[in-house]
Amino acid sequence: MSQNAKTAFSAAEILLPRKSAMSDAWAVCACDQYTGEPAYWAETEQIVGEKPSTLRLILPEVYLEDADVAERIEKIHTAMDAYLENDVFETYSNAMIYLERIQSDGKCRAGLVGKIDLEQYDYTKGSTSLVRATEATVAERIPPRVKIRCGAGIELPHIMILLDDAKKTVIEPLEAQKSAMEKVYDTKLMQGGGSIQGWLVPADAQAKILEALTALGNAENFDDGVAPLVYAMGDGNHSLATAKAFYEEWKAANPNADTENCPMRYALVELVNLHSDALQFEAIHRILNGVDASKLLADMTAALDLRTDAKAAQAMEIIVNGTKTTYYIHKPTSNLTVGSVQSFLDAWLKANGGKIDYIHGADVVEKLAQAADSMGILLPDMQKSELFPTVIKDGALPRKTFSMGHAADKRFYMECRKISE
Repeated sequence: MSQNAKTAFSAAEILLPRKSAMSDAWAVCACDQYTGEPAYWAETEQIVGEKPSTLRLILPEVYLEDADVAERIEKIHTAMDAYLENDVFETYSNAMIYLERIQSDGKCRAGLVGKIDLEQYDYTKGSTSLVRATEATVAERIPPRVKIRCGAGIELPHIMILLDDAKKTVIEPLEAQKSAMEKVYDTKLMQGGGSIQGWLVPADAQAKILEALTALGNAENFDDGVAPLVYAMGDGNHSLATAKAFYEEWKAANPNADTENCPMRYALVELVNLHSDALQFEAIHRILNGVDASKLLADMTAALDLRTDAKAAQAMEIIVNGTKTTYYIHKPTSNLTVGSVQSFLDAWLKANGGKIDYIHGADVVEKLAQAADSMGILLPDMQKSELFPTVIKDGALPRKTFSMGHAADKRFYMECRKISE
């Protein structure tokens, strides 16, 4: 078995903007953020202007259902080709990038960028692969994203994969070595995103990283009969699922191809240690629009036996007409509050219509819930210690169970990788 097969993670050919192309406008926030706030992306557009920027290489999901989405995708592919042809990028071969992100709260979050082997990733519930989804993957969300990847010359990751590395053997040792590493970027991040620095990891340190990752996957660290879980999705689950779907389509269409060295077989990701002090799990709240809020609340009350006067383990706050009320679920359908709520909402929306959006900030939900025909649901935080054991035991959690920090602290696009042959 090759080293890459043991670890699923390895060095990649990484593209970074040349110094002449680097500015505060280069890195933009993950495309699946601020989906309910088009003003954020309008401001991003103003900040970027004519400067080279990853904004030209992604499709913010706020525009995903617009009538001109096909035209937007075509412009993205054109921009990718232009950036490649016009030497916007510097190429770093066999590279891993150690990065330190200063978040909006001032905390430093360390990460490691390289590529993940999609052959070692299975997002289906009950998967025993080295790389697994932590939340349910919505199949309907993949095809629109495959359209963006199909014909794309490069990829940009907002994928963050978590390691359960309590002894801090993989990423943390690099902090003491960074003074001897080549710094490849150091920039502020727009709109309250903090700042970020990145260093090129030398070959000897890469070898130690792969050894440590292999050790994390040793069967002796897991109960008998339990398949090792080394990489658990943190953010960007549907982006990695899209890369997987695109690769499987390509593989089926090219049965005799060399898949070992095929660029589509891999996806650029950032590894982050679950045990980082800077990493905090926060609930992802729900906002319902275009619904009869009174009927929705009545039906939810009946289905989940919601009560306000009798406490239970599962609790949430519901906002209707500006009034926020705490409800307790006395007939749960999942071990987590979010699971009970999401299962009900999925069925109700299918039967009654309406739209659901997933919001990271409680203040945003409270503001959006002021609108007519709307309901806001504020959900409790999940504990970090619950993640790996729950995924190993029960499989993927309900979708949009947790978020790693505020929207401004999500991964910003920086590194790229060429994926066209």
